Amino acid sequence: MNSKTLITATIISLSAVATSAYAVPDAPKNWEKCAGIAKAGMNDCGALDGSHGCASQAKADNMENEWVYVPEGTCKKITGGVVAKIKPAK
Repeated sequence: MNSKTLITATIISLSAVATSAYAVPDAPKNWEKCAGIAKAGMNDCGALDGSHGCASQAKADNMENEWVYVPEGTCKKITGGVVAKIKPAK
């Protein structure tokens, strides 16, 4: 093995070890609706008060009836975030 091949192999090995330390965490399994934190035009689905039924319709930032999905347990950590109540099935 010549020195150029050895150096290249060493660099590749070190790069692989360095990048494996920055593994992405698993995606959350449970999500919750968090109201009051959506930016204008960035809400998920319809408004809680029924004023519209589509995503991206929030007219202003942080409206109390507009929501986004966040990983469960995150909403209560965000200033202004309120976990939206899920209506029980009939």
